[in-house]
Amino acid sequence: MSKRDYYEVLGCGKDAAEADIKKAYRRLAMKYHPDRNPDDAEAEAKFKEAKEAYEVLSNSEKRGAYDQFGHAGVDASQAGGGFSGADAFSDIFGDVFGDIFGGGRRARSQVFRGADLRYELELTLEQAVAGESINIDVPTQVECDRCDGNGAEPGTSPTPCSTCSGSGQVRVQQGFFSIQQTCPTCKGVGTTVQDPCSECAGRGRVRKVKTLAVKVPAGVDSGDRIRLAGEGEAGRNGGPPGDLYVDIMVKAHPIFERDGQNLRCEVPIGFAAAAMGSSVEVPTLDGQVMLKIPPETQSGRVFRLRGKGVRSVRASGIGDLFCRV
Repeated sequence: MSKRDYYEVLGCGKDAAEADIKKAYRRLAMKYHPDRNPDDAEAEAKFKEAKEAYEVLSNSEKRGAYDQFGHAGVDASQAGGGFSGADAFSDIFGDVFGDIFGGGRRARSQVFRGADLRYELELTLEQAVAGESINIDVPTQVECDRCDGNGAEPGTSPTPCSTCSGSGQVRVQQGFFSIQQTCPTCKGVGTTVQDPCSECAGRGRVRKVKTLAVKVPAGVDSGDRIRLAGEGEAGRNGGPPGDLYVDIMVKAHPIFERDGQNLRCEVPIGFAAAAMGSSVEVPTLDGQVMLKIPPETQSGRVFRLRGKGVRSVRASGIGDLFCRV
């Protein structure tokens, strides 16, 4: 089944600003979140579809690849190999023209950056408003301690690949042209392992669950993302680790509805209190406060409590609480 266009999924145009994409995702996430739609398979599917679209369109590099190549441009990246139109051109044609005119790049073994990881962190409204440090457990790939990541049993060493002589790349003749490609035997690493490590089976990495502390700033909202540099999967062949992206999802609150920095709630009062006036207790995130109801208050009137909303995560100031009686 073919995937829908990511812009269509979020309901945005291709020239949409980053803020508009985030706003569209937040709206869909709140509408289709499983907490609000229990046992609704269709809503869950729409939630996952919106999340996938947001992960691509909120990343400038992936968005550029998607705009140029469609789903093919990002499917390869999400599979862990990465994708770059410029690199692909250079790999294929750089050596062709180098062979013709003399020179070209010197073949060398490749290093592989570790894959980026995603983690969805659900917060209560109180946690999102206050901000706090939260420990999360993240399944990942880490460098094998037994072999120090080279995949060979201690006491032995990887040997240069016999196919590519350790360069990680091979040349393939196509007519008059010689094209340089990744070695199919060593997958670009440049070495092979004759006696694999008993801990990692020669892969150089092992599965592990890491416990990380995520500092959640006060005022975050659904759709916000926190980047933990270097906390993704370990790289291969000396490559750097990837990053961990923590996607924030704020749960629905039984009393308050959030609207950016502002909060809204319903305050039930009796007919006599509305007609004659009174003072009623109103819940806030800081505790109960007294709200003065003037005589002859009409049903549906909204009262504003300044500074009882949410602190902005990107600017100064605090929102307000709007109470509807």
